[in-house]
Amino acid sequence: MIPEQPKNSVRVVLELPYSEPRLDSVLMRALREHQNLNLRNISRAQFKQLFKEKKILIKNQPASPSSSLAKGTTYVDILGFSEKQ
Repeated sequence: MIPEQPKNSVRVVLELPYSEPRLDSVLMRALREHQNLNLRNISRAQFKQLFKEKKILIKNQPASPSSSLAKGTTYVDILGFSEKQ
């Protein structure tokens, strides 16, 4: 089941062939290829701040940088951005 995407957010779909120990490294790699230029060019400090402000969600729950990811599809929502930026 695909969780509902919150308003005023960007969804990043992570397709993982194997489990990953940390969300932050996987998500940062995915953002470098994202269509949203603000997210593509985000600094590490800004990225860390998103986690601190609980603006990165998995299943509508705040995620931590050290969250592990299971093999398969994970939907990550980043609050405060839009697909059109």
